[in-house]
Amino acid sequence: MELVATLAIACGIISLTALLALHFVSPEFNPSWRMVSEYALGKYKWMLTLFFIFWSLCSLSGSVLLFNIAPSNWALFGAVLVFISGIGAFMGGLFDIKHKLHGISFMLGVPTLPVGALISSYHLIRLETWNAHKSTLLFSTHSLWISFVLMALSMIIMISGFKKAGITMGQNVEPPSSVPEGVIALNGYANRLLVLCYILWIVIIAKTFLSI
Repeated sequence: MELVATLAIACGIISLTALLALHFVSPEFNPSWRMVSEYALGKYKWMLTLFFIFWSLCSLSGSVLLFNIAPSNWALFGAVLVFISGIGAFMGGLFDIKHKLHGISFMLGVPTLPVGALISSYHLIRLETWNAHKSTLLFSTHSLWISFVLMALSMIIMISGFKKAGITMGQNVEPPSSVPEGVIALNGYANRLLVLCYILWIVIIAKTFLSI
């Protein structure tokens, strides 16, 4: 399992590096309000695909690790949810923002991880070896649902502001080139925070496993 944990960490680092690089090679996508998936509309779609694939490999490796150390049936269920989240990330790499399956990719990949992480973490800290890392585990675990809620709220606020400004939003609608005055649009930052929290949780689980 040491190899699996190391793979999860390596894939997480590669995924985040690809995402960071996209900010430099595609500066036309304002990170304050443009979602990560929108990089598929630029010249470096392959780099976004790389980001999603390695995010998926990170999550899938993490789920395999959790399967092997799960102390209960509920913890196994948590590992299943982490696995489903990894499948969603993989689909995100295959089906870009213009594809009809991109929404399903989101539903599989994003809401499942906070639930799976909560179940897994609260069962792991019952083990003596993992309890010593309780604070770090719980902080990273709760960051998942908090980042999810923040992203959802920021999306609602931005879409509401666009509607008041007379701008239509939708999957098949070309996004506006700028944010109208008075519209609060910080969902891009919230989206990137979510990605960071999601990948770091897997990395922390893997790193903790290697340290005990």
